Amino acid sequence: MLADDLKTAPRDCGDCPIRHKAVCARCEPDELTQLDKIKYYRTFEAGQTVLWAGDHMGFVGSVVTGIATLTQTMEDGRTQMVGLLLPSDFVGRPGREHASYNVVATSDLVMCCFRRKPFEGLMAETPHIAQRLLEMTLDELDAAREWMLVLGRKTAREKIASLLSVIARRNASLSLSKAEGTMVFDLPLTREAMSDYLGLTLETVSRQISALKKDGIIQLEGKRHVTVPDFDLLLDEAGDDGDGGMLS
Repeated sequence: MLADDLKTAPRDCGDCPIRHKAVCARCEPDELTQLDKIKYYRTFEAGQTVLWAGDHMGFVGSVVTGIATLTQTMEDGRTQMVGLLLPSDFVGRPGREHASYNVVATSDLVMCCFRRKPFEGLMAETPHIAQRLLEMTLDELDAAREWMLVLGRKTAREKIASLLSVIARRNASLSLSKAEGTMVFDLPLTREAMSDYLGLTLETVSRQISALKKDGIIQLEGKRHVTVPDFDLLLDEAGDDGDGGMLS
């Protein structure tokens, strides 16, 4: 499967499914040509570690397809999931030589990578790259602040609905469509991963998903294929509205 994914990875940046949201979104053709010279693709199987905290970072890059988790391990061995990496999200930090978190592929993952040192040089020479990376960093900061609200103040039902709305919004933005009406997507996380990320027990996650299904807020085909008949109703359950809530 990963070999097939690599064969179908976009060689032309203009054909890339994350082009309009990735770090290269504002680049002119000549700037894309410079990026292409330092670009390569990497693939990871579900469950494979992309980076361990403390690893030397020889690359930075964007998630093209799939999803990964950011986790941090405490001295006593306990692990906490601190973030999700969805398609178009950026991995690594220019100017930082070592990884701050463990990065683990939750599903089969394809990444568009850039050699870190040449990328840092391009940032200094190409304002479009530096500007877009700043925008993405600020969006990530806003999302982290919003997620503090989810984890600290929302009920279990609101937490599940919030996570579903985040994934639905991201899918919509990648397809250049609006997050409204009926929305269909595949849930990229197992219920175990959801419980870890949301700070809930596995039983609570399963119970709340079943309750949302029973109330008609979501429909499930298997455990992963989700249909949201009315996105506004999902936002109501998340305690958000159409103009606020989690960033996509």
